[in-house]
Amino acid sequence: MSAVQDPATVAKCLRLGAGFSDRERNRIVEQFTTLDARLAGFHADATDMELSVKDREAKGQKVTLECWIAGRQRVVATSTEEDLHAALNDVRDDLRRQLNDAKTRQEPRNNKHLRVNEPPGPVAPTDELAGAGTTDER
Repeated sequence: MSAVQDPATVAKCLRLGAGFSDRERNRIVEQFTTLDARLAGFHADATDMELSVKDREAKGQKVTLECWIAGRQRVVATSTEEDLHAALNDVRDDLRRQLNDAKTRQEPRNNKHLRVNEPPGPVAPTDELAGAGTTDER
């Protein structure tokens, strides 16, 4: 498998939506850098991410991180943590988990058409097993 020429990174693909300002971008990108390893398998021009928060700093705050990768279903991670920093970590970790799960589902071991299975050999009954469990002592 060849390496992606222009790999996706948080810095290239993240847009800040409602509730966030541009001056927070560098801090958020730094907090999300652990996602770069997972995103590196996708092209930057085919990957888009958006982070938003509803009711920021309120008791019902909801942080949402959405990720679109061409040819795949949209991935959404949400958090209702009251602390914004904890909520950002929560959505980051959830998105990474969902991307890992999606990749696992596409690996050959989960696709019977891509697996290489050896045909089963003939099974011969053994004398031990044929008479096992049948005792007739009356």
